[in-house]
Amino acid sequence: MSSATTENPPDGAVLKTRVEVGRRVTVPRDSRETAGEVRVDNPRIRCNNVNVYYGDAQAIHDVSIDVGHNEILALIGPSGCGKTTFLRCLNRMNDTIVGCRVEGEILVDGVDINGKDIDVVPLRARMGMVFQKPNPFPKSIFENVAFGPRIHGLTASKVELEEIVVTSLQKAGLWKEVKDRLEEPGTGLSGGQQQRLCIARAIAVQPEVILMDEPCSALDPIATAVIENLMVELSENYSICIVTHSMQQAARVSRRTAFFHLGDIIEVGDTNEIFVRPGHQLTEDYITGRFG
Repeated sequence: MSSATTENPPDGAVLKTRVEVGRRVTVPRDSRETAGEVRVDNPRIRCNNVNVYYGDAQAIHDVSIDVGHNEILALIGPSGCGKTTFLRCLNRMNDTIVGCRVEGEILVDGVDINGKDIDVVPLRARMGMVFQKPNPFPKSIFENVAFGPRIHGLTASKVELEEIVVTSLQKAGLWKEVKDRLEEPGTGLSGGQQQRLCIARAIAVQPEVILMDEPCSALDPIATAVIENLMVELSENYSICIVTHSMQQAARVSRRTAFFHLGDIIEVGDTNEIFVRPGHQLTEDYITGRFG
């Protein structure tokens, strides 16, 4: 911990830098310059100058950022800042929105996913998505998890399929609660259980990347802890991007954090560094509660 003082400044001088305890702000509030390093070595995903429009309205402005292998990247920022819009770019979910246009380059393992020859069905299997609101299929609990592996041809036998279902439910922290009711409708579960069922469904197709849009917003603290532990476990094999309004959650689970504001990436960096010593004044204002 350190502080800085200025000895005998000349009369009328304006101190343009401010160094205080626990602070390394180098980019002023009015600047849209991104603080921190957006690139990583050997990225799983590389985004270059991504812009997103809804009709004539621009929602994302020249976003460039990498997602590394085996890391959790948290996307934080106030409501309406573009976090979810950006997340949906990574598996082309924005294609389903009339009037939405995505420009720029999004490379997954070096291949531009916006290329004309890209089939979005296998892409979305590789880039599993868990939404804020649980959306189980109107099928049994078993079939909710088995559906993906079956249609993608991931199993050769019923035994293998059953093993994937059990393993996925266990990883999602749901197995003990549903093991005796696998034939009951998934829609009959509680909200928190439905969300964990959706996570199990995403895991079941063996994705390379898992995209999570506030996956714990409807869960109680115990279930949230289960999902957070799961995220850390899954990051040993997968890349994970999570949108969260909980800065405590971002601090607990992520390796890197990106702060969005009004469609711009304001700061990217090591999570501990961003929360303890942010480099952009807007980041500091957000994490200290001056706006949100």
